[in-house]
Amino acid sequence: MSQSRGSQNTYLLVPILLIALLLGTAVIRGPNLVSMAGFGSAIIVAAPLIFATFSLMSLAVAGRGTVDLAVGPLLAFINVSLVRLNGLEVVTGPFGVFFVAIGIGVLYQLLFALIIIFVRVQPIIVALSGFLALTGINLVILPRPGGSAPEWMLSWGVGTTIFSPVLLLLLLAIGGWLLFTVTSFYSNLRLMGYDERAAYTSGVRINLVRVGAHIIAGIFVGLGAICYTALIASGDPTQGTTMTLTAVTALVLGGVSLSGGRGGVTGALLGAVNLFLIGYVLATFNFGATQAFVTQLFYGLILVLSLLLTLLVPVIGRYLYFISPFAAFIVLGAIVVGIMLQVSTYDAYVLADAAAGAAKPAATGAAGYFLLPIADGGVLGFVDLSPIQRMAMIGVAALAVLVFTARMIVAEAAAVRFGAFMYVFIGGLILLLFFVVGEQTHADSVSPPQQSSGVSP
Repeated sequence: MSQSRGSQNTYLLVPILLIALLLGTAVIRGPNLVSMAGFGSAIIVAAPLIFATFSLMSLAVAGRGTVDLAVGPLLAFINVSLVRLNGLEVVTGPFGVFFVAIGIGVLYQLLFALIIIFVRVQPIIVALSGFLALTGINLVILPRPGGSAPEWMLSWGVGTTIFSPVLLLLLLAIGGWLLFTVTSFYSNLRLMGYDERAAYTSGVRINLVRVGAHIIAGIFVGLGAICYTALIASGDPTQGTTMTLTAVTALVLGGVSLSGGRGGVTGALLGAVNLFLIGYVLATFNFGATQAFVTQLFYGLILVLSLLLTLLVPVIGRYLYFISPFAAFIVLGAIVVGIMLQVSTYDAYVLADAAAGAAKPAATGAAGYFLLPIADGGVLGFVDLSPIQRMAMIGVAALAVLVFTARMIVAEAAAVRFGAFMYVFIGGLILLLFFVVGEQTHADSVSPPQQSSGVSP
């Protein structure tokens, strides 16, 4: 059972590895990200994309290849509607804004579901029609970017701290989906996504389940529109196309199956954060007038590569089923956190007086971050490590080897024969043994003979 679950979650390894690489690069290229204001701004900017990806995820799990291409124009439609209603002083309070935003999202998705179920039109046709219609309607409501959001929303988009109402909305949405996954409705939703005919013959009310999936998608779109309105503090009818492309790319990058039955907030969240980090890293480079073109080019390339990797997931899962995505996330997360600590506190603990050549820590807590450099050069040739740094590195490496070995032993215990990774692992241990023995023999041969200090008789 555990093996099956590990194979099922193997698709998360790709976005986890990518997010570690991108986050490390983003921190190095833009150190301002590692601060309360930096993380707060990142949450505000990424929140609309995360909610849009959540909306697509709930529909993709339902099957039939349902990818709502109108998610971007729908989000923009709710945005311009809120701004227009606020300008007319019809909807200004928090209750009214949430009611209108979520209500519009749910009504649109309910209409989407009813057309698919009763008119029996392919979802892609309905989604494309909605995309074109909402794009035009948005320009009718608000011909150009402008207007203003309600005053109480202005503080939401400041992003001076991590703890903001936008973060609370994200946590509530993620927690709500996780609670939803323990219900029988979610089990029926996944079964319908895998095989709709089998779900129907098993007694699942597939029409009701599909309507429920669309309602959840509408709620996510409404919350995303609220976050987007708080971010720009105005209305913008032109961002629909970009949001749709980015959300679909994030959906595929997060490992959500477009054919249905597989996906969740974890993969969708990782995919959306990866897309945000790609934009952040590209913004640190100066491409001049082609900046927007280069960003879109990378989004398209990542979409194609993600689809190719999705085809390789079943093959990779046969050999990497013993590697837990959660364990990989913990190990890579520890590495990225170390990079963040180094980048964010390096200037505070380096030599304060380079001319005098004296190490002068700026605070007494430097040893807690393992950042005190040593004066006589590094033992590794390319990096300077203090004794406490070496001890911490050795401890982390030993723990990683121990966890990897334990996972491999548990995975191979029930196998009929050794897998390829077991042979590689055993071969590596043998080579390491030969290396240690050889080094010890070389050290004994070059060491000078000990001379006795006593007086010979």
